[in-house]
Amino acid sequence: MRYVATVKVMPKKTVLDPQGSAVKGALLDLGYGGVKDVRIGKNIRVEMEAPSKSAARALVEEMARKILSNPVIEEFEFAVIPMDSSGEGAGGIAP
Repeated sequence: MRYVATVKVMPKKTVLDPQGSAVKGALLDLGYGGVKDVRIGKNIRVEMEAPSKSAARALVEEMARKILSNPVIEEFEFAVIPMDSSGEGAGGIAP
């Protein structure tokens, strides 16, 4: 069966995020005074074949740990859903 996974990778809270700090500064300079913090991460979409949803989840977790994220400075979360006949995730993709 085909699945689509979304993997959200973010810097750990204890890691400095210079890109996020630069964006926060720009937003404040533009008058968005309510901005308290900005963190910049990655959103990755993976389409795959797997025998079951649990197998797909295990594969995505392995991919995220080995190559999609740097476990020293990043953390990740992911969602896996079956693909429908149109090639989209059934019911949309949860963030």
